[in-house]
Amino acid sequence: MARIGVVGAGAWGTALAAVMGRAGHECVQWAREAEVVQGINGTGRNPVFLPGIDLKGVRATGDLAQATDADAVLLVTPAQFLRGLCRQLRPLWRTGVPAVICAKGIETDSFATMSEVVAAELPGQPLAVLSGPTFAIEVAKGLPTAITLASADAALGRRLVDWIGTQSFRPYLTDDVTGAEMGGAVKNVLAIACGVVEGLGFGDNGRAALITRGLAEMVRLAIAKGARAETCMGLSGLGDLILTASSQQSRNYSLGFALGQGRPLAEILGERRSVTEGVATAAAVTGLAAQLSVEMPICEAVAGLLHRGCGIEQTIHDLLARPFRSELGFSGIGH
Repeated sequence: MARIGVVGAGAWGTALAAVMGRAGHECVQWAREAEVVQGINGTGRNPVFLPGIDLKGVRATGDLAQATDADAVLLVTPAQFLRGLCRQLRPLWRTGVPAVICAKGIETDSFATMSEVVAAELPGQPLAVLSGPTFAIEVAKGLPTAITLASADAALGRRLVDWIGTQSFRPYLTDDVTGAEMGGAVKNVLAIACGVVEGLGFGDNGRAALITRGLAEMVRLAIAKGARAETCMGLSGLGDLILTASSQQSRNYSLGFALGQGRPLAEILGERRSVTEGVATAAAVTGLAAQLSVEMPICEAVAGLLHRGCGIEQTIHDLLARPFRSELGFSGIGH
């Protein structure tokens, strides 16, 4: 048994808290919203972000110091808010407590990965990344799930696997932190693209093509960032992409679907309380790609739709008008 802190009480944070509670750990979950704290402590459920799920063994708090007084802390906050949160946590963080990053994205201003953000704001603290194909409601219900746990420190990785792994929540260990992060970030952008294709009625062939060519983009960026290509073929890359790019449960896919049906972005976002990570990440991914001289036409098209006012018809035309290429380039990855 361990004392596990969970910072963040959206659907994903609550699902992870449910896993920790079922595993028999003492779990303290920080929530920004008072009604979430009251709901979890009063009824054993999160009434706002994951209603209907019993949170046995979970205690909620609005005090960050209580949530970080733990053997390990899961950071489950939207990617663009992680740096500000870590600055609040820095004076509260006990030396040697692992930070487990559960946010997927790239920072829009700096093009930094989430591990780079945490390393800068919580210097010297051990860290790991949890990423992979997970819908929060299925994890919370205890349905079988496999996920990547990435840590450069093998001993830390094994200790965290022992703490968070259960019969139904199965972490697979890797030392390729950057590769796991690239997969988790890029797949959200590609899921929006796949949703657009579905919303336009372009069929399963089109979605399969986008997933496959999008995977090539993911691998190119990961390699340029110093990661290994095979990591992108695992749970945190291909696995997460397949899940997120083919289901209305995905906030990114459903946003793209609505865009494909002609709805304005502002209207779609205005109806949502939870963050759709791929919107901000599209700009960050393409910014990082430009910085590293990596060609990512699908991600660039999504960024154009979301941030530069490009029309869907012209965007699709431009993608389909690209010159024919060999599927594998000299680097082994298609261009």
